Amino acid sequence: MRKLRRVCFHLLLVVVTLTTVLATSAGAVANASSTVDARAAITIDAETGQVLYEKNATKRYPIASVIKILTLAVIEQDIEQGKLKWDQKIKISKEVAKVANDWRFSNVQLNEGESYTVKSLVESMMIVSADGSAEALALASAGSTAAFNQKMQAVAKEAGVTDAKIYNMIGLANGDLGEMRLKNVSKKAENQLSAKDVAKIARYLVEKYPSVLEITKQKFVNFQVSDSQQYEMVNINSMLPQNAAASTHGEVDGLKTGMTDSSGYCFVGTGTFNGRRLITVVLKVPGEYNNQFKVTDAMIGQVLDKYQYLTVNKLSDFKKGVQSVTVAHAEKKGPKTVGLTLKKATTL
Repeated sequence: MRKLRRVCFHLLLVVVTLTTVLATSAGAVANASSTVDARAAITIDAETGQVLYEKNATKRYPIASVIKILTLAVIEQDIEQGKLKWDQKIKISKEVAKVANDWRFSNVQLNEGESYTVKSLVESMMIVSADGSAEALALASAGSTAAFNQKMQAVAKEAGVTDAKIYNMIGLANGDLGEMRLKNVSKKAENQLSAKDVAKIARYLVEKYPSVLEITKQKFVNFQVSDSQQYEMVNINSMLPQNAAASTHGEVDGLKTGMTDSSGYCFVGTGTFNGRRLITVVLKVPGEYNNQFKVTDAMIGQVLDKYQYLTVNKLSDFKKGVQSVTVAHAEKKGPKTVGLTLKKATTL
């Protein structure tokens, strides 16, 4: 992972603190937030981490299956470290099959005693939010919900999340996992993260493992249930291109939906808009299923209407009177320049 650091201007031109023109001032964000119909929401620039929009973004809430982006980050780390392989087959236990074939949950059919590749389980987890697949992956990774939970906590911390309530890999209430639940934890306990936490994990995932977008952008993928049975999975992310709720502002290629009675409709998305990759999060959007995508697209539209992306080469690019600007800049080789997202009325 590329490390983010703040350093003096003369070293990397990373830190500039601006009292008059930075787009993400507290006032600008607060004024915009009232128009997004969600309990919490945020939009950030994926490269810089700059917050472009936020509403109630730091309070923890249940996020349902959105937690599967963290599950995937752990599995990607296992693969990177050689602990799992994409073509490795995982045998389904009786306990996992029970979850996978429970009509109350999101799933593809997994047969007890049948084996499925890590890749096919990841695809089903991300494309149709298969709960049994998430559980099978977690148990193959760590052997138990508790052990996998520790790995989730570690990866979340690496992504910059330190105060989330993380219980399981699926997003269900603890008790719904049956024998696989965490012991000495309430059966009603659910994962709770803030919108900002979710955005940080999503940013970590797409920056460190960008190939995940090759999975999440797929609209149709076949799942081999058995030698004689195949199931065509249809991606439940309606913001993908040519879908009913496709973005009107750019091209979305991920990431994950979530829904329980307590969480409501939640969505963490990512895509390219005006040449920039953005991460969006909306939690508990009221109304019908597609409203979570419509609200996300409206939020993106507000960001694009208000802000522009500018490249700064030196402090003297700013007009007289501007003393400093604060941005996060990813350390990398090459010319030491900084990109800023500023109000469209801003000139350098």
